Amino acid sequence: MQLRDKTVIIAGASSGIGAAAAHLFAKEGASLVLAARREEELKRVADQITERGGKATYKVGDVCDEDFAKALVERAENTYGGLHAAFNNAGAIGELGPVPDMTSDNWNMVVQTNLTSAFYAAKHQIPAMTRAGGGSIIFTSSFVGYTAAFPGWGAYAASKAGLVGLAQVLATEHGAQGVRANALLPGGTKTAMAGDWETNADLKSFLESLHALKRMAEPDEIAQAALFLASDQSSFVTGSAMIVDGGNSVNKV
Repeated sequence: MQLRDKTVIIAGASSGIGAAAAHLFAKEGASLVLAARREEELKRVADQITERGGKATYKVGDVCDEDFAKALVERAENTYGGLHAAFNNAGAIGELGPVPDMTSDNWNMVVQTNLTSAFYAAKHQIPAMTRAGGGSIIFTSSFVGYTAAFPGWGAYAASKAGLVGLAQVLATEHGAQGVRANALLPGGTKTAMAGDWETNADLKSFLESLHALKRMAEPDEIAQAALFLASDQSSFVTGSAMIVDGGNSVNKV
């Protein structure tokens, strides 16, 4: 029960890594505020947790909306009495293509979803964590833009790399208040964002070959790393870019 008596916000909780984290965190005793845009899927995750005796409330909205970020914090404090951790996991890839051919609308959408939303989250989550005596804020970044790059992924790489810098600055700004900030960098994970890997054998083989472990991650494996960062097990970890990529960063064959 690593998260007993802790309230945690999880954004992007309707599927993939976010949903896996929601189930794992609830099992570890957390009281959860779940957020995503898709109500049916989000409600299903929350209902599954409460049916097993866990604590979960949810709110549908867009992380690109600052008022939504504020409302999630208010839900955490009003429902459970405080906020102790947040896993800011929502993200978007956008349309892929060379930067000279990229539209401003696509660039702005990806940066807004991946990076500006993190600014909104931190702006409202950190004061709440300070009021609670400390906490842990986690951003889902990526190895893309940090240890590797792919043609056509300019907006995604830039926005995800920006999360590492943001986490580092937040760590220095708020460490004295007991607030830790870290970026989590997953490798290829079996989620919808990885494309049609389930039915495309060539894509699956290519994605697996990028990793030293020669496989992709299960969402729960990334959720386990997020649990470490959210819990007191990582009490001396802040300002880090935590790579959980199955050896993607070091693999050259």
